[in-house]
Amino acid sequence: MKKRISIFLLLTLVTALLLGGCTKNVEPKETDGDQKTYKFGIISQIENGAFLDMRDGIIAGLENAGYTEENATIDYKCAQGDATTLSTICSTMDDGSYDAVFTIATPATQAFVNMESETPNFFCAVSAPIAAGVITEMETPDKNATGTSNAIPTSDIIDLAYTLTPNVTKFGFIYCTAQANATETVKSACDYLEGKNIDYTVKTVETSDDVGSVTEALIADGADVIFIPNDAVVQSGISALTEICKDEKIPTYCSSATTVASGCLATLAIDDKGIGEKTAAIAAEYFQGKAVETLPSIVVDVDYCTINAALAQKLDVTIPNEETLGYTIKLYEE
Repeated sequence: MKKRISIFLLLTLVTALLLGGCTKNVEPKETDGDQKTYKFGIISQIENGAFLDMRDGIIAGLENAGYTEENATIDYKCAQGDATTLSTICSTMDDGSYDAVFTIATPATQAFVNMESETPNFFCAVSAPIAAGVITEMETPDKNATGTSNAIPTSDIIDLAYTLTPNVTKFGFIYCTAQANATETVKSACDYLEGKNIDYTVKTVETSDDVGSVTEALIADGADVIFIPNDAVVQSGISALTEICKDEKIPTYCSSATTVASGCLATLAIDDKGIGEKTAAIAAEYFQGKAVETLPSIVVDVDYCTINAALAQKLDVTIPNEETLGYTIKLYEE
């Protein structure tokens, strides 16, 4: 009896092995789910020319890395300057369905990083990431975030001002204290001027509606040149500032090529689309298997000097050649 049971179990095992072998030889059916798909989010607090170029650069960089419409979806949302809306957008993108979230500039990055999300964050154009509290160290980023910094070369821009408009004597600064990037930029600029014993005056705005009146106050206080930092609030009201300064023949320097296009005289600029592409390239390394904390945050260098040609002519500013200036020159023609 035991012998018969043993034979039966042996036959059963052989049959199972044969059937298993046959199953392995069956060709699997092709399904739409065979290819891994990715979902990316891009968040911006406001929309302006620079931020839109950065967004386009992120998308182009992802495509260059192989994340195209065939295998990836990109969800772009802008808070239109509203802090509550920004918080809602960040919460929506922290639902676990996104493979990565890209944030443009400081406010959006702070809002997302402060949620302590498990979704990796790749920030674009945060001027002072450590001061903004989005990472602790550039080389070894923490808080599940890393990315690119467009640290404003304030001393170089001030030197540029003395090259283009050597007769200026008192700098005026306008910024919103709620903008961490702008606060850091103005502090750095003031420290540099103090080291050179150059006079300056500083005034702040709360909203973009204040820009015109504060500009007039700077001029009344003796400012014969005005510096606009990387400030989204001031940028929103920049037309009021540039019109006043144009009428008063006050040269204006800024932190963005977009602001030059908005009516300022000159700046040392990064390529906005280019910094977006560099941010996407860091994210691509993450998807190739590197941990976020092993991907250093990088400071993107100046790409060129951009000068508003029409305004330069109105202010009788002579544009030097590139060899004298030391930078590639891009003229903005209205």
